[in-house]
Amino acid sequence: MQRILLTGATGLVGGHLLRLLINEPRITAIAAPTRRPLDDVAGVFNPHDPQLTDALAQVTEPVDTVFCCLGTTRREAGSKEAFIHADFTLVVDTAIAGLRLGAKQMLVVSAMGANARSPFFYNRVKGEMENALIAQEWPSLTIARPSMLLGDRQKTRVNESLLAPLFRFLPGNWKSIRAQDVALALLTLAFSPDNRGVQIIRSAQLRAIAAERAFAK
Repeated sequence: MQRILLTGATGLVGGHLLRLLINEPRITAIAAPTRRPLDDVAGVFNPHDPQLTDALAQVTEPVDTVFCCLGTTRREAGSKEAFIHADFTLVVDTAIAGLRLGAKQMLVVSAMGANARSPFFYNRVKGEMENALIAQEWPSLTIARPSMLLGDRQKTRVNESLLAPLFRFLPGNWKSIRAQDVALALLTLAFSPDNRGVQIIRSAQLRAIAAERAFAK
């Protein structure tokens, strides 16, 4: 049985994952700290504060597994500094909270192209985030690198809307992926007996894992 800490539950992947977690019989408790309150979700502990780090501090019960689905864009964030805070600082804060609460496993949504040496700001920050988590030496750390996400967002991302039709036809890891498939793959990986050390799961692998899980139902 698993006790879960989830951040990013108000986002595209995180929202799908929260619904899966609620319906997963192997999970006994869910803490989902957010910056704005979730809609009434029975059985989910939802401390909320505009400063997510303060909401995380309100989680005091032990957890086994951490999921982090935080992510934005520089345009949405409004500045480079705000993007770094959302996609690096708050992700690391989530990991620190998980370790404080006794978690041995973390699964995080990163991005295709993440590379701390990338000349591109977005990819570089994602890569630096991954390196920071790896340096924490989790017994089990799974880094998911999806391609462009498909799904209905509360706030439309213009670039994604324009490029989504193209990415549907690209091959391999470049092909766009449904947010619910990323969530399903994360849940599946969390219960995998082979989930040890650092794993980087690319977009094509995420799609395959989700398809296999859906077929097995």
